[in-house]
Amino acid sequence: MNATTGRPGKPVHLAVYDTLADWETGHATAQLARTGHEIRTVGPTTAPVRSTGGLRIRPDLALDDLRPEDSALLILPGADLWDTTDDLAPFARTARAFLDAGVPVAAICGATAGLAREGLLDDRDHTSAVSFYLAATGYAGGGRYVEADAVTDGALVTAGPTEPVAFAREILRLLGVYEGEVLDAWYRLFHDSDTAAYAVLEKAGAL
Repeated sequence: MNATTGRPGKPVHLAVYDTLADWETGHATAQLARTGHEIRTVGPTTAPVRSTGGLRIRPDLALDDLRPEDSALLILPGADLWDTTDDLAPFARTARAFLDAGVPVAAICGATAGLAREGLLDDRDHTSAVSFYLAATGYAGGGRYVEADAVTDGALVTAGPTEPVAFAREILRLLGVYEGEVLDAWYRLFHDSDTAAYAVLEKAGAL
């Protein structure tokens, strides 16, 4: 069932790169796809990449071909490469272009460190795995760090690696997929295994 008001006109772009953390974006992309959003993968090139879990993914398009005006949202998952090389810095620069254009960005785990290095968290509320993880990047945004499962500040969503459901919740809220009681029920079902949430979701046609 499409819980949005009509099929969205622009796709959501999921960044994919070697060592990406499989578990961090599945709730978000699955629920977005179920509610009518097209999910397109974007890699450094169109050459296949391999996730931490060993999944081989062939990107739909290369990063150089991605434009903010063609997207509803850019999702940046964590990956070992965020902390071991500069290979993913172009994705952080693309995130800057998206935010400058008013197009949302959602970053989780290591991707938050990439945004910190790019200076994108200096003047925005944000979270991550833990505050000292981001402090190690040398960024200037420590005063804006929030101890929370996930944080939305304007068009930017951030979360730590243990909060894929909260990360998805903020994305669903930001894109207007669910709101209010329905969004809360969705979160309680998938985060807390609260079976009472089924009734709310069923009544709303959100199952």
